[in-house]
Amino acid sequence: MNLKKEIPLLAILLLPFLYIAFIWNKLPQKIPMHWNIEGEVDRYGEKIEILLIPIMLPMFVYFIFSVIPKIDPKKKLNNMGKKLQTLKFLVTSLMSALALFIIYSSQNKTAANPTFIFVFVGILYVVLGNYFKTIKANYFIGIRTPWTLESESIWKETHLLAGKLWLSGGLLIVISSLFLDEKFNVVLFLIITGFITIIPAIYSFLLFKRESKIG
Repeated sequence: MNLKKEIPLLAILLLPFLYIAFIWNKLPQKIPMHWNIEGEVDRYGEKIEILLIPIMLPMFVYFIFSVIPKIDPKKKLNNMGKKLQTLKFLVTSLMSALALFIIYSSQNKTAANPTFIFVFVGILYVVLGNYFKTIKANYFIGIRTPWTLESESIWKETHLLAGKLWLSGGLLIVISSLFLDEKFNVVLFLIITGFITIIPAIYSFLLFKRESKIG
């Protein structure tokens, strides 16, 4: 690990923890920990539980991105070089921003507007979609089906399609979240997420069948 390159990311990773430390004495013993789709609090927890938010979001993502290149049997992720580091930086930063938003909502006992959650997820889809075409075949990141893992060409073609779908799907989620009704956005989010997940998997199978006939 290049510590010099990691310092800016570690600083972003620590922001939610620093914010919690700053507001700790102002937090009530019971804080909102879960909201329904209308942004209403439906579960309270002990204030110590607020530490789970940065642990489960930016810290977990940072840990995954740091570990998987080392345990990847194909050792292909290491070949991505700066692109993997940039993806790690963007996703961890996004999760850190999401953690800060949730902590702020818990502190102020305000409604955690689902719109903002969908915007965060939509941006995440856009980021991943933009990087799908650069991800090398591996067992951890990307569209991992028996057929993409079997063939480099199937992996590449599947991720070219997936990249376009995830990017456009993410943009649609962001735009709809800003202008449409919250309940409609929940349905649309589920439909888009299902579509951009299932279609590339089916496409990889069709590519495999095509290659099998040619072979």
